[in-house]
Amino acid sequence: MSTREAAQPAPSVIGALSTLDRFLPVWIIAAMVAGLLLGRLVPGLDTALEAVKIGEISLPIALGLLLMMYPVLAKVRYDRLGTVTGDRRLLISSLVLNWVLGPAVMFALAWTFLPDLPEYRTGLIIVGLARCIAMVLIWNDLACGDREAAAVLVALNSIFQVIAFGALGWFYLQILPGWLGLAQATLDVSAWDIAQYVLIFLGIPLVAGYLSRKLGERTRGRDWYESRYLPKVGPLALYGLLFTIVILFALQGHTITSQPGDVARIALPLLAYFALMWGGGFLAGKTIGLGYERATTLAFTAAGNNFELAIAVAVGVFGVTSGQALAGVVGPLIEVPVLVGLVYVSLAGRRLFRTKEIVRA
Repeated sequence: MSTREAAQPAPSVIGALSTLDRFLPVWIIAAMVAGLLLGRLVPGLDTALEAVKIGEISLPIALGLLLMMYPVLAKVRYDRLGTVTGDRRLLISSLVLNWVLGPAVMFALAWTFLPDLPEYRTGLIIVGLARCIAMVLIWNDLACGDREAAAVLVALNSIFQVIAFGALGWFYLQILPGWLGLAQATLDVSAWDIAQYVLIFLGIPLVAGYLSRKLGERTRGRDWYESRYLPKVGPLALYGLLFTIVILFALQGHTITSQPGDVARIALPLLAYFALMWGGGFLAGKTIGLGYERATTLAFTAAGNNFELAIAVAVGVFGVTSGQALAGVVGPLIEVPVLVGLVYVSLAGRRLFRTKEIVRA
């Protein structure tokens, strides 16, 4: 049994991050600038990227997207699914927040803030459907959340996305706007258009992550896998993200430099989304009687999004130079500083929980 006392001083959140993670906003901005310069200096880049494809996505971008996904899914302890599925309060709350409220909140915010920008609005709706994996494990750990619960919720969300993402995307992009009488632009999108990219860019790394953990632990042991193997492959996620951003911004350069206000408008609903989902998750955890650790895990897994998958779907369905893809790319730039700030908020909120509530087996 381990305990984390409510009176324990808050750790240095920034200091606890690795150098790569600590300066992630800097790396993302640098990748954006590099992409803009590359687009100006290399004529015919779009033609070169179109030469070799996986589906409708150029091979270089596809490799970058797959690199983003694999390290996170390799970290998940798949043998611990029962530790969360047995906690019905946490499981049901997570499912409701992630798959009912999360997409609905982003849908509402996208239409509220971007009623006249259908491409960006659609991109944000896709972001809302791409539920937490990736960096959420880091934020949860820094906030002293339940590490195992976070890993299992990430695994469950990953599996659920493979099954449900396409149908939900079709519902929120095609069906619901019609029911509400909203002036949705005509979209040539089917459930399969979306699902096939989920299967490729989430299904493949999910299977690879599961097999690498299974085989790695069986042949070398869990200690070697987590202390030696994972630290080596972990940075690949960031490298894949930065590479993808460079390429996307190289192709999006004209739009970005000519319409910087659009990027700011994309950021506003994202800021509101993170605040609403994190606050709602944290308060929900407290209300239903979860301890601090699992309430924190519930909050961060509700607020975090799988921008890697959102980018993959947007690029595959709408194209690499689309506004939908740009909306996905802007996401990580906003998410990182906001969720770092919410780590501090979470640690300060420990006083709302009794000491005995922060004890877990």
